[in-house]
This record gives sequence, structure tokens and C-alpha cells, in this order.
Amino acid sequence: MLALGGASLMAQVLVRDLRPETVGRLKAQAKRHGRSLQAELKVVLETASRQSALEARALADRVRRRLAGRSHSDSVELVAEDRAR
Repeated sequence: MLALGGASLMAQVLVRDLRPETVGRLKAQAKRHGRSLQAELKVVLETASRQSALEARALADRVRRRLAGRSHSDSVELVAEDRAR
């Protein structure tokens, strides 16, 4: 929040050159959450800004430990199968 002469102003951000697919996914996500696109983007940005790199690494480590020892299919094969349909 910015302060100007004692009044608080919310900052505005303009993001250019987003792929249409990205915007489409964000709109669908907003609809699922019952929010406008602007409200959804605000939540996404505020959530992302709170997570530090250290927290992200800790989460990745937890996921790796949880999945350790399991066999996983090759995602390249799965994507190729899906595209062939």
C-alpha cells in the first residue's frame, strides 16, 4: 500500500504479453473459486509473495521424501499417448 498525503492508495500492476492459454486457465480458476479474474489474480500474487524460496525448498523436500521409493511412469510417454488420442 502506498501512502500519499496521509491517504492510503493501493498499488496497481500491469502485466503484458500473457499467453491466451494462461489467461484462460486463470479465468477458469477464478470461476471455480467464485471470484472475478482481478480478485483471483490478487489472491495468486499475494499468496506467491508470502512464500519464500526457503519455504518452497522445504515443501519440495517433503514431497520428495513422501514419494521416495515409488516407481513413476515416464511422463513423456503419457503425454505422447494423450496427444495421440
